[in-house]
Amino acid sequence: MIASALTPRTDEPASALLGTLAAERASGALSTEWGIFYLSSGHVVHVESAVTADLGDLLTHSGALAADGWWQAIDQAGRGCRVGRQLVDSGQLTTGALELCHLGALFDAAYFVLAHDGPALRFRPGVTHWLGAVRSVPVDTVLRESRRRRELLHRIWPEPAIDLAPLARVRGDTVDLPARRGRTLAQVDGVRTAAQIAGALACRTFHTLVELRRLAAAGLVVPVAPTPAPAPAPASAEPGPAPRPAAPDEPDTALLRRLLHALEAL
Repeated sequence: MIASALTPRTDEPASALLGTLAAERASGALSTEWGIFYLSSGHVVHVESAVTADLGDLLTHSGALAADGWWQAIDQAGRGCRVGRQLVDSGQLTTGALELCHLGALFDAAYFVLAHDGPALRFRPGVTHWLGAVRSVPVDTVLRESRRRRELLHRIWPEPAIDLAPLARVRGDTVDLPARRGRTLAQVDGVRTAAQIAGALACRTFHTLVELRRLAAAGLVVPVAPTPAPAPAPASAEPGPAPRPAAPDEPDTALLRRLLHALEAL
């Protein structure tokens, strides 16, 4: 089976390998240069990418969950890979609220990983995510949704550099912008990327990408660099969240902290 025979590197794209793992009902972590897919019995249960906000950021920045509550759940249930269950059992979140936010984070991360569908780095059988079981999604659904998102963004504005590069504003008429688009434009400062803007707004990355591509199509936003930023270092597939911050991080600091944790784990 592929789960036990995969070499540390393979020329097979991650999307194709996911299909094979689904057919074999494999469980474990599939690492790529852009993130990690966690599978259980051939279904995707979580996806991580360093260029999207993680579940904790989405929950705490949006006000759905206090930061202390998030880190308390990690302290109490992280080693047992039951953080999601702990949040619900402690009454801090309803099952529906957790599932909704989790699916948003999962599909956001999967979009970025599959948009750069390079060779998979490795598959580690039996590795589970510290969040634990929340909601599983068939591989076909994840692949189909990622493809739908790519096609939608391409129709709005076909330049993918918007997704990854720092973004700058261009002078233009902004009087008639919808409220959400105006709030998104206000965060464009020549330094932040789409993911960092999404973090500042406590919004899902894909929703922010839609608004930024619309702003680019209107000639109001341009990428600072003509090419996408380099791929981030692969994250570790070993369970264990990033360490608790001493104080709330700015989006750019949070990203660097997560990358540093990944490098230390490797």
